[in-house]
Amino acid sequence: MRIAIINPNTTQSMTATIADAAHRAAATATEIVAVTSSMGPASIEGYYDEALAVPGLLLELTKAEREGADAAIVACFDDTGLDACRALASIPVLGICEAAVSTTSFIARRFTIVTTMERSRLPVADLVHRYGMAARCNVRAADIPVLSLEDPQSNARDRLRNEIDAALREDRAEAIVLGCAGMADLTAALRAEFGVPVVDGVAAAVKQAEALVALGLRTAKRGPYATPVGKPYRGALEIFAPQAILSA
Repeated sequence: MRIAIINPNTTQSMTATIADAAHRAAATATEIVAVTSSMGPASIEGYYDEALAVPGLLLELTKAEREGADAAIVACFDDTGLDACRALASIPVLGICEAAVSTTSFIARRFTIVTTMERSRLPVADLVHRYGMAARCNVRAADIPVLSLEDPQSNARDRLRNEIDAALREDRAEAIVLGCAGMADLTAALRAEFGVPVVDGVAAAVKQAEALVALGLRTAKRGPYATPVGKPYRGALEIFAPQAILSA
């Protein structure tokens, strides 16, 4: 099977980190195709970035489906544009927050998500509530810009470790979820350091995508995920009219 992993920001080096985590999680017969959005913000931190990342994400999704992807993953912990993706595509589309939270619920009664900035914490907390896990999951921000995770001269990783330590002590968390796709390469080291399950949403989404494809399940096309109604879109968004983007 082929799984497309779409980084909805425009930072290619982050896509490489995501792709490595996906390859390590995937079954031998699974082909991973990781792509970077061609338009939008360099990182997604808050509602504004999220909104402007969606058009590029949708373009990459339609391209991936045309090229034979059996499933797609949106590799941003805000689950950026996830509902729009599911409406546009017929293949299963997974978000890494939803995948991580559901996976962790199988192995821990209480767990904490550690994300990057405070402006990202509340959107993630809203997702946790939507996914029915608010009573079991706390969300913390380590106050680290997303792009600083790639800078060895920053103290981003130390701040992340400090927040995980606080989650284990203060939240009595039994497991930790890494709340950013850019943290995917830290999973094994953090498990060894803290001695608790540490869940990366990229890896969790890959395994869930494999399961959905193996079960022959596709996105329902009744109700909110029905294919968008054809209508004119004007101005700079003309190419995103449903009939235009689906036939491009």
